[in-house]
Amino acid sequence: MRIDAIIDNARVLTGDDARPTASRVGIWAGRIVGLDEQLDGVHADRRLDADGAVLLPGFNDAHAHSVWFGQTLAELDLAGATTPDEVYRRIEQRVATDPHDWVVASGFNPLGLAGGLDRDALDRASGGRPVWIKHASGHAATMSGEGLRRIGIDDGPRADPDGGVIGRDERGRPTGLLEENAMRIVQDVLLPDPLTAIEDALGRASAQYAREGITSVTDAGIAGGWIGHSPREFAAYQRARERGLLRTRTQAMVTLDALVELAGHDDDPRAIGLTAGIRSGAGDDRLQLGPVKVFTDGSLLGSTAAMSEDYAHDHGNHGYLQGDPEAMRAQVLAAAAGDWALALHAIGDAAVDFALDLIDEAQRLHGPRPLPSRIEHGGVVRPDQIARMAQLGVALVPQPRFIAEYGDGMAERLGPERTLRSYPAASVLRAGGMLAGSSDRPVAPGEPLRIVQAFVERRTESGAPYGPDERLTVDEALRACTAGSAAATGWGDRKGVLAPGMLADVVVLADDPHDVPTERIGAIDVVATLVGGEVVHGTLAER
Repeated sequence: MRIDAIIDNARVLTGDDARPTASRVGIWAGRIVGLDEQLDGVHADRRLDADGAVLLPGFNDAHAHSVWFGQTLAELDLAGATTPDEVYRRIEQRVATDPHDWVVASGFNPLGLAGGLDRDALDRASGGRPVWIKHASGHAATMSGEGLRRIGIDDGPRADPDGGVIGRDERGRPTGLLEENAMRIVQDVLLPDPLTAIEDALGRASAQYAREGITSVTDAGIAGGWIGHSPREFAAYQRARERGLLRTRTQAMVTLDALVELAGHDDDPRAIGLTAGIRSGAGDDRLQLGPVKVFTDGSLLGSTAAMSEDYAHDHGNHGYLQGDPEAMRAQVLAAAAGDWALALHAIGDAAVDFALDLIDEAQRLHGPRPLPSRIEHGGVVRPDQIARMAQLGVALVPQPRFIAEYGDGMAERLGPERTLRSYPAASVLRAGGMLAGSSDRPVAPGEPLRIVQAFVERRTESGAPYGPDERLTVDEALRACTAGSAAATGWGDRKGVLAPGMLADVVVLADDPHDVPTERIGAIDVVATLVGGEVVHGTLAER
């Protein structure tokens, strides 16, 4: 028997309980065909020497935003800016070297800023050019005065859009802050992006993923809403694949408002979807349509997530849903009637209740979904909700890096009791639920080893413990970022472990995450990344 490749001299951590370790891996036609003695007498076209490195299943980021992330790699970076003057200084420097009309900035974290931004000061810093600052949360933006003028917001009276807020000072003058659906006002002017620009952004993001050991990613919202970049966005994914820009397997969620009414027989239920009835699961192991993405509420950072009780720092405010609940329910059930799996962004516990009710009703009316339905984020989740997720087969997709980046501010907003229930992990596994590792990149850093470390440590940026009972072991954290994410995305039978018949998606590490101090997990070097047995980052010696 002859196969494509054998990787020798490796410390293989398979993630498979039936066979947890090995030293050799055989690959043929993009899949694993054997381990160790199963390869005795087998010949390979290539023999690759791992030189004692550690092999794990490739990491799977179950919730990211690749186009947005790829764009941030070319935009003005405001990460780490802690004063308004630092923001203004960076804008001045950008204007001096960038000939484009609009100054677009990313990575801005208002929680870490000593003082707020002033729209007039932004105008001065930019020399009168329009400024659009995207907050790291993805749920707000700040505009300069000229930016507001360009998108049609003047100083006169104007109603807030449904599910959004135009920030105003005590005189009623817009401050430049746009929350939630108010960001659509910017996008109505500046979008859609050209397909070629979207493809290039995907290429930048995918190259970075490969360098970090990510072999699969799910993009949580394309083609519509304030998260999309073009109504034709999935075409850009197809074109990026054809151009060889996608180094990772990609699953893309279409947003709810990108779906349209579908005609059908009088006996058919009302359904919305893509024309021709295309739905979740279309595609292959390289590029696939995932669930429909639905925003039910806002963010913890902006205090807009829908809670059952008031925020600890802002009495009288318990957030809000993104739209009329009955209208949202009708649209979600119509998507389910069109055979779409459901991925519902729900951060506050009131939004989680709403989301679980929708998923439960959709499954009772229309049967099992073609892919697992999911709760995205889960900023506050009660024990009864965790039990209900397990019972319904709903995956929870939290982002542990939020704790390391924004935990102090989130704890201030939630108070001590709710912080214990924030972004749960261990309790999901104890309940027999489905837990997926993810980043929400670029909202937070997305290197998977740093996500593993955050799952294990659960410490805020100041080092304070954050819901310590929800900590995972290293092994549990690795599984969440591999097999757990594969299961949540509907691919648990084909990837996420290194076993015969599974896709040959492999990350090669310089050290075993189990053997290094916890604080060093995120710093382990990624030696190589293989997708379908092909090296997409780094090298393995051939002998």
